[in-house]
Amino acid sequence: MRVLIVEDEPYLAEAVRDGLRLEAIAADVAGDGDTALELLSVNSYDLAVLDRDIPGPSGDEVARRIVASGSGIPILMLTAADRIDDKVSGFELGADDYLTKPFELRELVVRLRALDRRRAHVRPPVSEIAGLRLDPFRREVFRDGRYVALTRKQFAVLEVLVGAAGGVVSAEELLERAWDENADPFTNAVRITVSALRKRLGEPWLIATVPGVGYRIDTRPGDVDEGSFPQPGVQESSPHQPGVAADPSAGPVT
Repeated sequence: MRVLIVEDEPYLAEAVRDGLRLEAIAADVAGDGDTALELLSVNSYDLAVLDRDIPGPSGDEVARRIVASGSGIPILMLTAADRIDDKVSGFELGADDYLTKPFELRELVVRLRALDRRRAHVRPPVSEIAGLRLDPFRREVFRDGRYVALTRKQFAVLEVLVGAAGGVVSAEELLERAWDENADPFTNAVRITVSALRKRLGEPWLIATVPGVGYRIDTRPGDVDEGSFPQPGVQESSPHQPGVAADPSAGPVT
């Protein structure tokens, strides 16, 4: 899932973005209406989180343009405007959900996932390919009936590959869908994450490299050449790196 956060308070925006990353949700941040509209015009988002009171075109105007575009992107308004009239007008503008500040980050995560499921009208289907069983709702992966423990980033990458149903996924697409706009295209985290996935899954051939193109889930054993494809990507976050938020269940965000 990739989310656009439109919020003009930098600390709050960064806290939400980092908290969502811990839940395997990629997030980009726009601090004003103009930036939000620009990002919406060039990127594909599953959801938009809008503060109503932002510089430039207001959050209300951004919501109007999202609805008018026909993109179908669900909108969650995240704002201090907590009167009933505010909520009613927000829904009339096209909001699919409305959450007032202060709020618990874990509630935001649950609401975003609910909106994402609602968009598809059904619970995300379980995908099966080449002995892999991936359940996006339970965030579980099994290989030939054996549970495979994955990091959030590994799960996000595998989810994209499995979703392609054997088709080739470029490193750039993996970077866009499993990371976010701040991803550095000149490091090797895509290759590193795929390599770690191969080890976790126990079958190096299962994720095949298509030289110069990308990766795909392979249904037959074959040669795996990790070095034949230069991989853009970013280093995975760790508790010792900047930008990693505290446990999202720790308390309210104001």
